[in-house]
Amino acid sequence: MPSFTYLTAALALASTVSATPVELHKRKAFTIEQVERKTFVKNGPVQVAKTLRKYGKAVPAHILKAAELGPNNDVLTAAAENGTAPAVPADQYDSLYLSPVTIGNTTVQLDFDTGSGDLWVFSSLQPSAQLSGHDYYKVDSSKAVSGASWRISYGDGSGASGKVYADKVVVGGVTATSQAVEAATSVSAQFQQDRDTDGLLGLSFSSLNTIRPNPQKTWFDTVHQDLAQPLFAVTLKYHAAGTYDFGFLDSSKYTGDITYVNVDTSNGWWEFTATGYTVGTGSESTASIDGIADTGTTLLYLPTAVVTAYYAKVANSQNSNTYGGYVFPCSASLPDFSLTVGGVKQKIPGKYMNYAPVETGSSTCYGGIQTNEGIGFSIFGDIFLKSKYVVHEMSSTPRIGFADQPNL
Repeated sequence: MPSFTYLTAALALASTVSATPVELHKRKAFTIEQVERKTFVKNGPVQVAKTLRKYGKAVPAHILKAAELGPNNDVLTAAAENGTAPAVPADQYDSLYLSPVTIGNTTVQLDFDTGSGDLWVFSSLQPSAQLSGHDYYKVDSSKAVSGASWRISYGDGSGASGKVYADKVVVGGVTATSQAVEAATSVSAQFQQDRDTDGLLGLSFSSLNTIRPNPQKTWFDTVHQDLAQPLFAVTLKYHAAGTYDFGFLDSSKYTGDITYVNVDTSNGWWEFTATGYTVGTGSESTASIDGIADTGTTLLYLPTAVVTAYYAKVANSQNSNTYGGYVFPCSASLPDFSLTVGGVKQKIPGKYMNYAPVETGSSTCYGGIQTNEGIGFSIFGDIFLKSKYVVHEMSSTPRIGFADQPNL
């Protein structure tokens, strides 16, 4: 989900959500399976634009142009956001996978996002026209948090805002009985058009929460001490639905050892440093690559020197102003790519690096690895995460762990 310029909320002194009891219902460990909601046409420049907006950065004009219209005047943005399911899915298509969450007495489909600290949702406070096609939270005025509000705004002028409630939130049978819920009073047209997503459940650290004047805990921060282990593990899949495991490690979902590194929490993200990279079968290059693990970002964004080194091994690749990023012939043989984390090479298969054709039927494809220029840090997005079992541990010293998925 895109990112946010935070606006200060009401001047009135807000009361905070009270200490939050947790009901485990004998489930100290559980798995949430993603549900496929729709199929859409993939668009590389749209993903770059969304990432820049998410982190409050300006989107260059050439990327905006590439996201809106392909060189053959195909309307790529509309296709990406509102595409219909093809008869025979191919690499130019992908699926949107969401997870069910019960808020109050309503089950909604939310995007689990490790790059955000908010739990916001469509609600009964919105005009009925904005709710078409959505499940939404039915607010209870008795659970309102006095004086608290929230607002997110994106670089393209879109956004959402609303009020805050303390209500029960159930994920996999574990209930936070007084969780801060950000109920929308208004959302922009772009959110309304995405009728499959009812909101977002942030899994970053609570310092990223945008409620004003007093930020609140994320859902995981509320419940983690009551789980069997204070962790969640993400298994995103290549062209398939994935899972989120809470409170336990599922040994069937990874092979070999899990390599852990400590996380820098000062910026609120699951931030860590890779110490090198390897392209194909070449030798390892030493580099300090500071970045964040973000399930809400599609592509892999790395320093320009690293990206240049990768595409130097891809025949006829180029950094295209027209397409807003690195592209190559769809028939190209793509080398594997590895990031060194905790002294271990974490490999991404070469086929993962082919994100999608730049247009329907095109023989030119958009790269899954792009430069982090304009962002200011690296983002280890889904292109990387879909090859891994990724453990997020909220211990006294938070850490993140990586292991290969089986049959990688």
